[in-house]
Amino acid sequence: MKKILVFLSILFVLFLAACGGGDDAAEDSSNNAENNEAAEGTENESADNVVIKVGASSVPHAEILEEAKPLLAEEGITLEIEEYQDYVLPNDDLANGTLDANYFQHIPFLEQTIADTGYELENIGGIHIEPMGVYSQNIASIDDIPEGAEVILSNSVADHERILKLFEAQGLITLDDSAEEITVDSIVDNPKNLQFQPDYAPELLPELYHSEADALVVINTNYAIEAELNPIEDSLFIEGEESDYVNVVAARAEDKDREELKKLVEVLHSEEIQNFIIEKYEGAVVPVGGNE
Repeated sequence: MKKILVFLSILFVLFLAACGGGDDAAEDSSNNAENNEAAEGTENESADNVVIKVGASSVPHAEILEEAKPLLAEEGITLEIEEYQDYVLPNDDLANGTLDANYFQHIPFLEQTIADTGYELENIGGIHIEPMGVYSQNIASIDDIPEGAEVILSNSVADHERILKLFEAQGLITLDDSAEEITVDSIVDNPKNLQFQPDYAPELLPELYHSEADALVVINTNYAIEAELNPIEDSLFIEGEESDYVNVVAARAEDKDREELKKLVEVLHSEEIQNFIIEKYEGAVVPVGGNE
């Protein structure tokens, strides 16, 4: 009889263990299902969020892109900004696939780069104009420009026509309109015998403004702002808003129709971003609202 009772007790304990194991297994199965659902949700969320990497000059381009970040996030696009201090690498990195797009250059510079390198890049939207300005520490007005004054300008050939036409508009020189390409050699009349020196990297021009006090220094607005110069107040003379040198977003030709890049341009054309440009830069940077 005792043997039977012992046997029944063992069976009862085994039965309870089996039931408990079943509950644990069910619980583990439920937990696994929940974890799988969570993982799938994360994957779907990640799949819905697109990351684009855009190269930009620090000022004003990267600042404008920072303002656009939350607007793009609302569209499911994460914007990563890669800042550059020169005008060569952003197109190199776009062409080699390091970047999805860049925003730092005007149309003639992009066209010149394409002609020189063979890169298959395209302008996918004009965003703003940065009027080119002429600065001097010691020359207070156009009338005060002395005979033989030195004019220091960028070595970027794409900017030379723009700069020279700015001087022509002020009556300081006359250019040969029949020239296929406007360069310093296209000057046919120079009554003040201005000495044009097109030999300097654009990023060095603000430093030369401080060190060459008697010279005229032509500075791109992005570098002027970065050097804490106010292009409207500090320049001797500056381009008007009618400038054709629109700064654009560029992409590889194969990506020109990518939806997230179209959305980037759309956001940069938005009223919110255009108002930001107007208020922050007070005329030193002029939004174009998509007009190219």
